Amino acid sequence: VQLQASGGGLVQAGGSLKLSCAASGSISNYDMGWFRQAPGKEREFVSAIIWNSNRRYYSDSVKGRFTVSRENAKRTVYLQMNNLKAEDTAVYYCAANSRRISSNQSILNKVDGYAYWGQGTLVTVSS
Repeated sequence: VQLQASGGGLVQAGGSLKLSCAASGSISNYDMGWFRQAPGKEREFVSAIIWNSNRRYYSDSVKGRFTVSRENAKRTVYLQMNNLKAEDTAVYYCAANSRRISSNQSILNKVDGYAYWGQGTLVTVSS
């Protein structure tokens, strides 16, 4: 499956953005994740949602501010980002992996938990 993230841009601190990740094929049987990478830093986990939306995971740094969702019929995953902070500035990537029998945060919060990656979208938060 090919993934394309979009929706990034420049926003002031306290503002909101909604990222989208569009897939080239069905994602109904895929767990999906969002990661980000700031300049000079390693790629880090942001959020994940399993194939049927029954479980969603967030990093501590975004919990309560970001919300992940998906519309399988539209082959799209979303990341609603509210109350953005300067430290949220990064390139945001979406990722996918075939659903596992026992998907959990310890698997989905790792870069190597995903087989497919999209090109990133840049989010810049000005303070």
